[in-house]
Amino acid sequence: MRIINLDPTDDRIVQQAAALLVQGFRDHWPAAWPDIESARDEVRMVATPDHICRVALDSEETVLGWVGGLPEYDGNVWELHPMVVRQDQHGQGIGRALVADLEDQVRARGGLTIMLGTDDMDSMTTLANADLYTNLPEQINTIRNLKGHPYEFYQKCGFTIIGVMPDANGRGKPDIYMGKRVDTMG
Repeated sequence: MRIINLDPTDDRIVQQAAALLVQGFRDHWPAAWPDIESARDEVRMVATPDHICRVALDSEETVLGWVGGLPEYDGNVWELHPMVVRQDQHGQGIGRALVADLEDQVRARGGLTIMLGTDDMDSMTTLANADLYTNLPEQINTIRNLKGHPYEFYQKCGFTIIGVMPDANGRGKPDIYMGKRVDTMG
């Protein structure tokens, strides 16, 4: 596997990356990229010079996964958005490699922190359908994963829950914010 910049003029790679978005988010957030055209638009938006867009390819140049990075706060913080790995490749270390590569890319641009939002649309954690306006710090500290929510993947990559936006996606459907310091000076 190798990880390179996604070339937005390479229609074959763009098409594969877009298909991964549609397939990868179909079960838990189908409104994100409901069709190939909206997903292609997202790939091309992320693959602009002021963003980071990295793609993992196998030896046959097939897309295994990809990750995007969007600058925030004058480039001090970068949002990891989006990330997807081919479903038949889950558990093979591709996601971890993409996150580590994004960290290197952000660090090389002088970024200090990577943040992300990981929505709980399907009651996958104990933060869903809870009153998050009452003792939120305790609820964050005692969060449990009920149905394979990706926040645990990001924790394994060194991210910490830094906040929660209650009802971000409708009543009882929060967005879980996670962050990781990537500068080596801190």
